[in-house]
Amino acid sequence: MSLQRETMGTLINSYAPDFELPGIDEEVHHLARYLEKFRAIGVIFMCNHCPYVKLYLNRLKEIQAEFQDQAVTLIGINANDANQYPDDSFENMKTFAANNQLNFPYIRDVAQDVAESFGASKTPEVFLLDQDGKLRYKGLIDDNADDAGAVQVSYLRSAIGQLLSDESVEPSSTDAIGCSIKWRE
Repeated sequence: MSLQRETMGTLINSYAPDFELPGIDEEVHHLARYLEKFRAIGVIFMCNHCPYVKLYLNRLKEIQAEFQDQAVTLIGINANDANQYPDDSFENMKTFAANNQLNFPYIRDVAQDVAESFGASKTPEVFLLDQDGKLRYKGLIDDNADDAGAVQVSYLRSAIGQLLSDESVEPSSTDAIGCSIKWRE
């Protein structure tokens, strides 16, 4: 049985929680360092085994490639409990990233406090931050998980574009769909 957590999380236009988490590259990833370098940061709560993450992986890699020269980066964070879901262990994250040729950092939130403070509940779920570290968009990557060719609205791409143009991000929130984050019992 997985526990449901009702958390407020980070509100739109509020500061996202800072974090220092280990990455599969054996480095410590500190949000404050990213904020010094990037105009927009897409924090994606994801994992290795979720079928929705697998459906979206290529799209995420395309978004990273499309915007990386504009001071934008994605950061994947896996917060799932690896005791219940061994597929999501740190070692398996390394294999997953290599097999899927991830082009953005993939980091581990073992304590789950980063996921909790962001208010993440699904994989994949996006939290787009501006260069001040304020949350400007959260929710879906786009409006069609099953078929990339049938996407009508690419929410994340649109939100990044609006942010880079210094426009307000609309919509600022959508309801993510995917697998639930696997909380520790």
